[in-house]
Amino acid sequence: MVDLNVKLGRLALSNPVLVASGTFGYVREMAGFIRLNRLGGVIPKTVTLRPRAGNPTPRTVETPSGLLNAIGLDNDGIDHFRTHHLPYLRTVGTAVIANIAGEDEDQFVEMAAMIGEEPGVAAVELNISCPNVSHGLDLGIDPFAVERLVGRVRESCPLPIIAKLTPNVTDIVAIARASADGGADAVSLVNTFRGMAVNWRSRRPILANDVGGLSGPAIKPLALRMVWEVARALPNLPIIGIGGIGEADDALEFLVAGASAIQVGTATFADPTAAETLLDDLTRKLDEAGIGRVTDIIGTLRSNRERS
Repeated sequence: MVDLNVKLGRLALSNPVLVASGTFGYVREMAGFIRLNRLGGVIPKTVTLRPRAGNPTPRTVETPSGLLNAIGLDNDGIDHFRTHHLPYLRTVGTAVIANIAGEDEDQFVEMAAMIGEEPGVAAVELNISCPNVSHGLDLGIDPFAVERLVGRVRESCPLPIIAKLTPNVTDIVAIARASADGGADAVSLVNTFRGMAVNWRSRRPILANDVGGLSGPAIKPLALRMVWEVARALPNLPIIGIGGIGEADDALEFLVAGASAIQVGTATFADPTAAETLLDDLTRKLDEAGIGRVTDIIGTLRSNRERS
């Protein structure tokens, strides 16, 4: 038997396979497709302080090897999340990580405090990286703002804190370091890359929002590079890898690059069972390689420029 247990700071998971916020609904919708209790954890869609209708349509478009979305954090608000969705989430049999987004620091702190009062929540993921809302990136691109925000949230909430970071910065290591200095238990790398699709005949962008966030296999090499850079620079900071992960080999690449866990996102749209299938294949591949614990391979990637 392969030991799949992993730890991300104060957060312990039964295995490293999570599902990405925004791609799994409020989780209830996926119960007919996948055995939720087999996953290492579930992350429902981002919740804001007040309900949001999101951006106008069209707000998704397929691109070669990817998906552009400009959903705009469509959600029911934190009060409805606490009264309607959390009671169900407490029954799913795995770690529940709440994902929150605020318009400013005070909203993040207020929502984190609310979630921290709720039983049955394992951790809070801070969405400081959404490219599809006004000011959605402002807090996540300034290291000083990130450190201050994470520090304030850490003081207001007793749960493990995960900072979900944007790749749309010059130096991802600086933002990750700021998260760690603020007290984050882990970072999620990475959210979507800003991109666009156009209809040249109409001379218009296809998305009503003009630009959106690119996810899927197209961003995997970029996300891998960022995980690798942060892992080398900050070896004591746990990382959750995100970006184009659909199969076990994808997950294993992120793990050896330095991630302690991964999130399956866009792949779920094509195959709702993708995360569970990946978990089965991951276990089999580790067993076939004679690896008894998944933690034995985390961060084992070596540069070709290093001596043997």
